[in-house]
Amino acid sequence: MNAPNPVRSLAARYYTDPAVFAAEQAGLLARTWQFACHASELEGPGDYHAFEMAGESLFCVKGRDGVIRTFYNVCQHRAHQLVQGSGTTRVIVCPYHAWTYELTGGLRAGPNIAQVEGFDKSSICLTEVRTEVFLGFVFVNLDPDAKPMEDWFPGARAELEKWVPHHERLKPLEWVEIPENCNWKVSVENYSECYHCSLNHPTFATGVVKPETYDIQPQGYCLRHTTECQNLDQMTYDIHSGFEHQAEYSSWFLWPMFSFQVYPGNVLNTYHWRAVDAGRVVVWRGWYSVDGVEDETVRQLAVQDRETTVEEDIHLVESVQRGLKSRGYVPGPLVVDPRCGVNSEHSILHLQRWMREAVDLQDC
Repeated sequence: MNAPNPVRSLAARYYTDPAVFAAEQAGLLARTWQFACHASELEGPGDYHAFEMAGESLFCVKGRDGVIRTFYNVCQHRAHQLVQGSGTTRVIVCPYHAWTYELTGGLRAGPNIAQVEGFDKSSICLTEVRTEVFLGFVFVNLDPDAKPMEDWFPGARAELEKWVPHHERLKPLEWVEIPENCNWKVSVENYSECYHCSLNHPTFATGVVKPETYDIQPQGYCLRHTTECQNLDQMTYDIHSGFEHQAEYSSWFLWPMFSFQVYPGNVLNTYHWRAVDAGRVVVWRGWYSVDGVEDETVRQLAVQDRETTVEEDIHLVESVQRGLKSRGYVPGPLVVDPRCGVNSEHSILHLQRWMREAVDLQDC
């Protein structure tokens, strides 16, 4: 009996073809849960934050009822965009003709609209987008019928509450914006395996985690990273937080473009990806502290990470993108070890299955 053929990596066009990226923009990225902002940016009524997602301009705003809502950033009169950046407003006023909307999205007023016969103000409302607040992080989904995040990522919220028990008090301390000249999937795949860690990330592999204990397993559409941290006398920073799980590293990658990481010492770090086009992505690394106040340990870890793992990964993913454009590249077999572990690409097997399902191109 012949042995089964190994699973090969995706064809290069999944990472280089603008038509594939266009299909993702219209489908995958518009039908999955995407990060919008941190809830601390919307503390008071009228606080808003505009952002781009799946080729759309959107904005989140906090209502007087304390609810955070998300709307398409477009006036229902003649399509002018409503807000830019972040700020605070009592009502939402269109800069074009001053049509004014309540924080709940309903039309409040407009110059001379009372003179329009049959004009029904109550029938006009900004187009709302599905919104969930997940441990202080605001996520949105353009699909009105999307299942809730708990269905997509079963158990992730409850686990994170144990690893980050002070999450309600955390606020962003530092954002690091990292442009990468590669397809977003190249960057996500690189994040989602540690097969390359010992060779390419010596600081991470010797000063943070024990690579031999590293494993990644699917949990719905979440990839759950688990590992032991290095012996305490080899750690590069003080991990004593007083919380449970202080001597562990864990990560929850939420398909397709967000990840929570909890470093030893219960230090929260996040990744979120924003795809620019088929060959470019921007990755934001977020670091958090209690009440957003200065924290020496968090700053130290952020600098260490930026100068080592982040810089190392940029070179890796950009080299992969260049290689994917080579006519000499033939997709090789994934190294899928039935025992899983650090030297296995079973996590990439799951990722590429999700990627393939998201882009229905018959000849790919």
